[in-house]
Amino acid sequence: MLKVNNIETWYDLIRALHGISFEINQGDIVALLGSNGAGKTTILKTIMRLFYDLKVEQPEKGTIEFMGQRIDRKSTDAIVRMGVGYVPEGREVFPEFTVLENITIGAYTRNDKAGIKRDIENVFNHFPILKDRTNQQAGLMSGGEQQMLAIGRALMSRPKLLMLDEPSLGLSPLLTHEIFSIIKNINEQDGVTILLVEQNVNMALKYSNYAYLLENGRIVRADKPEVLREDADIKEFYLGIATEQSVKGYKRYRRKVRFR
Repeated sequence: MLKVNNIETWYDLIRALHGISFEINQGDIVALLGSNGAGKTTILKTIMRLFYDLKVEQPEKGTIEFMGQRIDRKSTDAIVRMGVGYVPEGREVFPEFTVLENITIGAYTRNDKAGIKRDIENVFNHFPILKDRTNQQAGLMSGGEQQMLAIGRALMSRPKLLMLDEPSLGLSPLLTHEIFSIIKNINEQDGVTILLVEQNVNMALKYSNYAYLLENGRIVRADKPEVLREDADIKEFYLGIATEQSVKGYKRYRRKVRFR
């Protein structure tokens, strides 16, 4: 469905992405993992051509294909119309608009009133709490409710591929589980392919079919979640699980400290 080939993105003179390449198959949930500054959000913004709209200088290098068509020279509006949805980091709802107005804005590329009405009901089926808050201003909602609203707004464009940037950011563990469960339902029930950027590696590996690990703008690992979960480095640095090697190293360190 999506094929990213050797893309590079620059912030002025700083190269943020170093020849990134990856693919996403239709129907999958794919995770982009890594620490802050690894380049995860930059990948999503590059796919959506947001840097071009913001007039950030970016070399003409690499290609991006969606459903067999190149999109790396298209406008953000055209990419959305082709079926790519995007939920930005920090949700970015319109705080003074009501819940219903925010959801309706997501359908700005459409003019089929009956279909829009059905899709609003579909959003309410995924997020019942939004139906209860239809006329509430979005800025008065909790972080978890705003995240639900941002996802619901993106669904209104009827995306074939939905890209989510840190959906668990700032949420409690309970809300995080709820959000990821809904994302799984959207994938299975609506047939929407998911590209997920997430720092909560444990949750991302639990719900994804495949994952890419980024460091300093490069992909350094790519595999199925069950394989990555057993990797010693990922256990130690991303999942917080002490491995036998790290325990031995810590014990050696403690012995050195004790005899100083």
